Amino acid sequence: MNDAGSLVKAWRVRRGVSQAQLAELAGTGQAAISRIESGRDLPTLAVLGRIASALDCRLMIDFTSDRDSPGQRTV
Repeated sequence: MNDAGSLVKAWRVRRGVSQAQLAELAGTGQAAISRIESGRDLPTLAVLGRIASALDCRLMIDFTSDRDSPGQRTV
């Protein structure tokens, strides 16, 4: 399971929403939610944004480098 899929599933379960309910709220199909959660599909940022909104969450993107020490960010 990819990170996006595991996060979607964790938040969906935390919110007590079924895959079908989330799909309806996010304007996609239940099969798409299943594929995302299982890691078989990597959603676009637009789809992730709709899913986050449906789950009343904020979508944040963070780039980090394995070369930086923990807590240190460079641009």
